[in-house]
Amino acid sequence: MSSREQVVLLSEEGTPIGTADKATVHTNDTALHLAFSCHVFDEQGRILVTRRSLDKVAWPGVWTNSFCGHPAPGEEMTDAVARRAERELGITLDDVTVALPDFRYRATDASGIVEYEICPVFTATTSDNVAGRPDEVAEWNWVDPDALRTSVASTPWAFSPWLTLQLPLLSEATAQQR
Repeated sequence: MSSREQVVLLSEEGTPIGTADKATVHTNDTALHLAFSCHVFDEQGRILVTRRSLDKVAWPGVWTNSFCGHPAPGEEMTDAVARRAERELGITLDDVTVALPDFRYRATDASGIVEYEICPVFTATTSDNVAGRPDEVAEWNWVDPDALRTSVASTPWAFSPWLTLQLPLLSEATAQQR
């Protein structure tokens, strides 16, 4: 077994069909695989946005949701979310909730790298100070959710495609939960 990070490959129906080395899966012909996104809020109701490291293979330097990742084979999704929050941002999470369990997307960046994922979307809260890893995030900021929606709507090219797709759905899901 490889000591490198593995991702779970999926059939078109969403059934696990194998694994692949994460370092080799994101190409111009990316196989459908399992991932997750998380939107973190603070005690004031602000949402954490991050700018992807310039060293990222796909969408380097774009602003995006708080963090994303891939569960390891056999790993519970909430455990994977907690693991990536600590690794990427140095934070622990409270109130981790799946907001969009069936989110799925395919997008191609300017270099031709494809993201093709079934990607449940989570929300969470934290009271921790962010200590982002430079290989993961270039910068971060806590912003008002309405201001983020306005920015994404007016300049979608400055944000990751998954954020531009998730944000309106997340707003709808949150409104329905109230």
